[in-house]
Amino acid sequence: MKKLDVVVAYICSIILIQTLFFKFTGAAESIWIFQTLGVEPWGRYASGVMELIAAIALIFSPTRVYGALLVAGIMGGAILSHLAVLGIEVQNDGGLLFMLALICFSSASFIIYFRRKEFL
Repeated sequence: MKKLDVVVAYICSIILIQTLFFKFTGAAESIWIFQTLGVEPWGRYASGVMELIAAIALIFSPTRVYGALLVAGIMGGAILSHLAVLGIEVQNDGGLLFMLALICFSSASFIIYFRRKEFL
């Protein structure tokens, strides 16, 4: 199980890191998302910074559970944004961003459950 914890954390971290390029370079899809939510540009940058912190925390074992808590919060917000405002499919992406948010949220939930004794 310990190896699965590492694999899940790395997968989530890779997903978070690869999406940072689009947030920080101002990709049209990213700008549209945050404009639709009414938080462009500061919301895009803030979420990017928080995702970077979470991705780094996930990589290192002593901080992994805290990174997972941060990811769960960020991705929970992303999932709610998709369901309430954006829709599952954003600009003909076939639901890819929504699916990535679900994968990260699920990964974070697994890590939190797996490391729940660290909270005691």
